[in-house]
Amino acid sequence: MSECPSSLQLPEALCLNGETLAAFYQPIIAMDTRRIIGYEVLGRAVAVMGDSVRSLGPFFCDEQVPEDDHIVVDRLLREQAFVKLSAMDEQPMLFINLKPSWIYRYEEKGELYTLSLLDKYGIDPKRIVIEITEESFHGSMERLREVVDIYRARGCLIAIDDVGSGFSSTDRIAHIQPNLLKIDIHMIKKSATHDGYFGVLRSFSDLAEQIGASLLVEGVETREDLARSIQAGARYVQGFMFARAEPEFREPACFATIIEAELEQHLLHYVGAERYWLRKSEQLAEQLVELVNNANVPEQKDEWIELLLHELYDHCIRVYLCNEDGIQLSSNYYRDPDKGWRREEQYRGANWSWRPYFVPNLVQLNEKRRAIVSRAYTDLDSHAWIRTVSVLVAPGLILFMDLKDTERGAQKL
Repeated sequence: MSECPSSLQLPEALCLNGETLAAFYQPIIAMDTRRIIGYEVLGRAVAVMGDSVRSLGPFFCDEQVPEDDHIVVDRLLREQAFVKLSAMDEQPMLFINLKPSWIYRYEEKGELYTLSLLDKYGIDPKRIVIEITEESFHGSMERLREVVDIYRARGCLIAIDDVGSGFSSTDRIAHIQPNLLKIDIHMIKKSATHDGYFGVLRSFSDLAEQIGASLLVEGVETREDLARSIQAGARYVQGFMFARAEPEFREPACFATIIEAELEQHLLHYVGAERYWLRKSEQLAEQLVELVNNANVPEQKDEWIELLLHELYDHCIRVYLCNEDGIQLSSNYYRDPDKGWRREEQYRGANWSWRPYFVPNLVQLNEKRRAIVSRAYTDLDSHAWIRTVSVLVAPGLILFMDLKDTERGAQKL
């Protein structure tokens, strides 16, 4: 067992002036239970006399401060948090920030301080989340993974902080295989006005789903932030909208009303949008099947599509015909805002069976289900938000239509 950090001399770089160090706790709320499931442990300097509270963030981010000083202070705060947790009958989860360089360095000495605290205070490792923070780390990723696996083997959960920033690149996420991906609200805010950021954000949501992780959005300050976090697939949220870091734990259900109201709004909007597009796709299917019955599809598929163009909705921007093998039988017909429909013959013969949606759609399309609509995505050419409607117009023939999602384009989600 290492020396108790409270007995160590505190670094001068803390610049304590009538202050004492204290662990503070910012709540993390779960969407599924609508309850506080845990707290991120953060360091504060608290005035002995008065109400002044100062964040230790600048101290931990100061590269001029020796790493040993950072570790001394972190250990003191960590032990305070573990003492507090051990006294609870119903223990929330604690999110403990650890820099990769700390883990790497102390693994070399055969010591993982957090695990020693688990034993010292009899805490269930499943209540601890090891949050790998963002930093410039140039050590061995294999060694880092080995240390992370020691925590994981004991039962701790693993999170990666600041997903999308320098350290937390996708290859490192894949290497560490965390339980949680933590995204800063700044990426959510940028996604509101920048399609590229929204695409990246949704890719992390898909990534989390593929690796069996959950998304946690931090920095939520407004109802709009909360709404966008839900729409992005966040399972957990934290931020000033709920509470700043505080010295005490809160009643677990204190934010349930806020979460329930936003979830209800999200559901109403999402269900309404999907029902609209389902009706739209069914109407298109009925219209196109009737046209097929009235005029058989000729060998020259372009001629048949050209007969359809004036029947299509104004927000249809592209249409083409494929067979069930994914081979495009027609040209692309693309609606130019200024020049009307344009024929793009170079796409005839393209094979689209590699597209992720093609096989699932092919399997689902039949005589009873003639149309399927995709979720909204950004068009490669026009950069507009679109949905693709797939319609089985005849046995073995699938018509694909890209339609602008004007509502999604306005809201970006």
